Amino acid sequence: MKIATWNVNGIRARAGQVEQWLDAERPDVLCLQEIKASPEQVPLTLAGRDDYWSCWHGSGGYSGVALLVHRDLAGADCRAAHPAFDFEHRVASFTQADLEILSVYVPNGGKDFAAKMQFLEALGNYVAETQRDGRRVVVCGDLNVALTDLDLHPKERKVNAIGQRPDERALLQRVIGLGLTDIHRALHPDDDGLFTWWAPWRGLRQRNIGWRIDYVLATASLGATATRAECQREFGTSDHAPLVVELG
Repeated sequence: MKIATWNVNGIRARAGQVEQWLDAERPDVLCLQEIKASPEQVPLTLAGRDDYWSCWHGSGGYSGVALLVHRDLAGADCRAAHPAFDFEHRVASFTQADLEILSVYVPNGGKDFAAKMQFLEALGNYVAETQRDGRRVVVCGDLNVALTDLDLHPKERKVNAIGQRPDERALLQRVIGLGLTDIHRALHPDDDGLFTWWAPWRGLRQRNIGWRIDYVLATASLGATATRAECQREFGTSDHAPLVVELG
């Protein structure tokens, strides 16, 4: 199974890039974040594709997530769900048998840090519930936390900066510690240039001076089957890169 995630920073601005990327990669599931559009604002050339079932969960120019599931996987009764901790259109999930895949956009925390911490805690509680129920889960998305200093370029490391504070890291580590595998880091444990977001100035992306804040986290039994974990830094004009994983 090929699963991908991408914070597109506005689907109306990048619908053509998403279509181009879908045609090239053909993932089974694509999770999008920060679509900044209500469902009726999503370009029909993307929302109306015959080869992908899609859920667009947004309300205008802020936040929003989406799921695109290939028709071969989606089946006839594909439907989306939104866990109870969803707010500001930040979570959508798709379930197939005992597997649930979530597209998640964690608040940045700059305007309301308490809301970010509450969201991360609730995400952990939800993952714990899936584990107790014996369900497999994949959490994809922009989690807005650099887990360790390895996930930050040395020039971007700032003590107590939002996105790298110890309390945020502890909550994300709790989520992972509930039985999930951080797939990109598992396959690239010592890669100190594995970043997924770059501030849009001073050529930071071209120089790869960035943060790793986008993740694919999977139940350990799934994570153990991973054969590919890639960050496609060169593609697209979002400030985030698409991430791809392949599970055996």
